Amino acid sequence: MAADDRQSLLQRLPSMTELLKRPEVRRWQGRFPQSLITDCLRRVLAEARAQVLAGSSGLAAAPEFLLARAGRQLGVMSAPRVRRAVNATGVILHTGLGRAVFPESVVDSITPALKGYCTLATEPATGERIERDELVEPILCELTGAEAGTVVNNNAAATLLVLAALTAGREVIVSRGQLIEIGGSFRLPEVMAQSGARLVEVGATNRTHLKDYRRAITPDTAALMRVHPSNYRVVGFTHEVALTDLVQLAREHPLHPLILDDLGAGALLPLEAFGLPHEPTARESVAAGADVVLFSGDKLIGASQTGVIVGRKALIETIRKHPLMRAVRVDKTCLMVLERTLHLFRDPDRLRREHPLYRMITTPIEVVRRRARDLVAALAAQAPSLHAAAGETVAYLGSGSLPTEAIPSVMVTVSTNRLSAETLARGLRTDEAQVFGRIEDDRLRLDMRTVTDEEIPAIAAALARVSA
Repeated sequence: MAADDRQSLLQRLPSMTELLKRPEVRRWQGRFPQSLITDCLRRVLAEARAQVLAGSSGLAAAPEFLLARAGRQLGVMSAPRVRRAVNATGVILHTGLGRAVFPESVVDSITPALKGYCTLATEPATGERIERDELVEPILCELTGAEAGTVVNNNAAATLLVLAALTAGREVIVSRGQLIEIGGSFRLPEVMAQSGARLVEVGATNRTHLKDYRRAITPDTAALMRVHPSNYRVVGFTHEVALTDLVQLAREHPLHPLILDDLGAGALLPLEAFGLPHEPTARESVAAGADVVLFSGDKLIGASQTGVIVGRKALIETIRKHPLMRAVRVDKTCLMVLERTLHLFRDPDRLRREHPLYRMITTPIEVVRRRARDLVAALAAQAPSLHAAAGETVAYLGSGSLPTEAIPSVMVTVSTNRLSAETLARGLRTDEAQVFGRIEDDRLRLDMRTVTDEEIPAIAAALARVSA
């Protein structure tokens, strides 16, 4: 494009004042903040100038073109970033997709309380202020058998707080095979350093014995800590010390070090009832004699992101009074979701029916196969250019819970000659339905264990739009 042509197009660009007077912009003013409208118009004008200078089409200077672009930007910038998605990955607790799906009964029950004031830190009988974590303490004690309990914003915070409150400036003995790292580069030795405790490693990566702990105890030892490897397994020539043996050692030793048990994923019920291998439960740890037990609230409990701490009453009170407690406390929404979800654990049958996590785990494979057939049939009708076929696969719990346990599942493999698997997958993710699958062997796979019957039509419609 000649210099004179570019200059002519630049002169034709409307001014901000002109654009603000357009009827389309006046209609926007009833829906969007004026500052956002102005920001979008400035941006599209700057982009249009850059396009003209680069020799692009004269359409860049047309007011209609500019307003259309600004309207799309307004829609994107004003829409919520966290939205409903369809999880067809086969990972039930998918960290990137919000981990656990909250039970519908829980969501329905908290909605009225979120629309008004609530009794977050007030005792109705007396009108006196209480600590907010006391609201969930009774149900935590009921389900775990502990004397007391509290809640913070995640299990990493629980670990940091417990160590800071009970062991700062002293030694904590941990097996080398339990020096975990979880997602986000959370490493136990680094958290321990932040807490002020001094880590003492014992044993080897694969084998640690009771005598290793006994030899390591000194007058400066505050605690023996067991950390359950929720997100990995060490197999083969291995040995670890049972919690009961650690408790016995601590009780018999003249220094009586504390026993801290970090369960990680946090099982409240025997998982064998749901077809999964055994995971240590909080009740088992408390019954074995652990002084403090800590675990996640958003993994095997399937509630809000929280870290739960239960144990001896005197120790929980010390933890509550530590300055870090306020820095890591939870808000009202977290407490409401956690408390109401915990109530479901009183009845395993109700838990299986109402909690999406346990419903997905225990859905019969015949139901999963039927979903796959339904999706294949819907795609044949709505997107005939796609090739879709059902096949056997496995799903996983995810989020560092039972990492080696595969759950039988069924996937629908989708392909087309016109689009690559990555293009199909990206189209689904950015579609209004926001469907997330996985790519294997250059094929898009949609796992039916992590979707619901109601989501099948939405997946089919999204694939029809993407492949059109």
